[in-house]
Amino acid sequence: MDDRMPEGPGDHDRLALSESQQAAIQRLTRDTTVIRPPIKLAREAFLANDAVERAHAETDPESFWAERASEVEWAEPWSEVLRFEAPHHQWFVGGQLNVTVSCIDRHVYGDRRNKAALIWVGEDGEEHTYTYNRLFREVNRFANALKRLGVVKGDRVIVYMPMVPEGIITMLACARIGAIHSVVFAGMGTQALRARIEDSQARVVVCSDFTLRRGRKVPLKPTVDEAVRDLTFVEHVVVHRRGSRPGDAPVVFDSEREKDFYDIQQARDIHCRPVPVAAEDPLFILYTSGTTGRPKGVVHAAGGYLVGVTYLARAFYQIGERDIYWSTSDIGWIVGHSFIVYGPLSIGATVFCREGVPDHPSPDVTWELVERYGVNIMFTSPTAMRMWMSHGAEVPRRYDLSRLRLIACAGEPLNPEAHLWAQQNLVGQSDGLVVDNFWQTEIAGPVLGTLPTFEVRPGKVGKPLPGVVADVVGPHGESLPPGEGGLLVLRAPLPYMMSSIWNDPARYADYWSQFPGCYAAGDIAVRDADGYFAVLGRADDVMNVAGHRIGTADVEGSLLRHPSVAESAVVGLPDPIKGQRIKAFVVLKPGIAAGAGLVGSLKDHVRQDLGPIAVPADIDLRDTLPKTRSGKIVRRYLKAVEMGEDPGDLTTLAD
Repeated sequence: MDDRMPEGPGDHDRLALSESQQAAIQRLTRDTTVIRPPIKLAREAFLANDAVERAHAETDPESFWAERASEVEWAEPWSEVLRFEAPHHQWFVGGQLNVTVSCIDRHVYGDRRNKAALIWVGEDGEEHTYTYNRLFREVNRFANALKRLGVVKGDRVIVYMPMVPEGIITMLACARIGAIHSVVFAGMGTQALRARIEDSQARVVVCSDFTLRRGRKVPLKPTVDEAVRDLTFVEHVVVHRRGSRPGDAPVVFDSEREKDFYDIQQARDIHCRPVPVAAEDPLFILYTSGTTGRPKGVVHAAGGYLVGVTYLARAFYQIGERDIYWSTSDIGWIVGHSFIVYGPLSIGATVFCREGVPDHPSPDVTWELVERYGVNIMFTSPTAMRMWMSHGAEVPRRYDLSRLRLIACAGEPLNPEAHLWAQQNLVGQSDGLVVDNFWQTEIAGPVLGTLPTFEVRPGKVGKPLPGVVADVVGPHGESLPPGEGGLLVLRAPLPYMMSSIWNDPARYADYWSQFPGCYAAGDIAVRDADGYFAVLGRADDVMNVAGHRIGTADVEGSLLRHPSVAESAVVGLPDPIKGQRIKAFVVLKPGIAAGAGLVGSLKDHVRQDLGPIAVPADIDLRDTLPKTRSGKIVRRYLKAVEMGEDPGDLTTLAD
């Protein structure tokens, strides 16, 4: 049975929420904790009066987005702002542009020519800085190299590279010549990579020979070799050789298809004419997967996408002309596309980026870098926040964080305990703010969030941002009153929403078919009387224990509220009597001793918090949990191991 639909005649007006989701709603209703926005931050906010902005977007959305579109460079103006007939929406119809003109050219030919565009630091301490002028030259060189390999407008290029400058250069070079890039997280295994190459029918694969993770060299080229071995449509594999480390054997090319990243470039070939594309043409494909089935190739169109992320880089993330901005994400995820590359570069920002995990080689490394480079704004994940919290407040207190005025979190629900800890210990020196926001791969920028002029309400992600028409609905699409949980929908399209699913129009239409004319986000949400939303997790992340529906995110949240717990993950496992039983995996805070007494205390805590049916049957105390580099816990891997199945390479599940 679909967990989102009513179960019987008596439930026709109410969504079938789990008991734990209902308990979470009750907790949010009782919790009146607020954090007042710092006066200085509110005064300097990009949107000094968001009510005016919101009113403009509500009363005349086409005029609103037309004004936003004037903030990017166009080769040809559009004739129509929006053409919408669900499920299809086209933005800035008739317009033509090349996104790299907004991201690079206008800065090179303006006052930012010698401004730092990228500051990159490797896990081993290697460092490079790219001014806008240098970035312009490197992008054009590689764009010309791709053209010599035969890449033309509309061709797909797979990018299998870690968080290195060459990865960003490759993305921009593809966009420069109208090619469609598809970045695959440099950690996914052979089958995941192969599936994406096959679905996109990419003619070219660009990869690095290795990445670094926790001091270990992780080879990438062997994964590519295996993935493309019998794919005859792949014409070229371009390898970014990072240089051998002591004791390493040099990378050897054993195929005529393989080319060296720098050998195919010409030093003086620094001018490449940007190829105009239609606003509705694809800029990139980014694959995302659910719990089952083949990956979904989410397509974002060039015009609407660039307009959206350019606006939000300023309006939500508050990135100013003199700021150093750091996203701890990776180019393999939508955050890396939108708010490491295209959004910040479009507004002429200085982007700090780092290869490596945020607590290696020591728990201090993130804050040492914030101090050294004077980082002003950060984007990170709730998992990273909880990890920092587990190391203790004394770690960030050792560093000067007085310039760090704003931290934005997204990717999963931010629990109030971590939010309040970060507010006190990470932005306390600057009288700054920690804010939440919600979006998806399918929606390439925030749709719900807390602006620096808002009260912060821990546990609630915030309000709909200007231009967003969000609602919480019941099983038939009816709008639900405040305090009642339902499904999150968007009642109008946005420029920065996906335009299609590559090669799968039926799968794309599914997002719009559950409630005609509305985009269904697939998440359970609730809002309060003041318009603040809380997103409680995916609608399908529900376990059925003895006929009771229990959300995994809610059990995890309960465990995180225990004073001994740093991190938690929960899975539902088959049970011959109850249907499913709950197993929890818990990482303790430093100095907490494991033992039967602690396990009993954790169960008692959940029992008191959510009721006896939500108590985990088993609790596994661990030193670490399997995660992607962007910080998301890979629950599918845990479940496969517990069920005695072959989980495969962890990285193949890290989507």
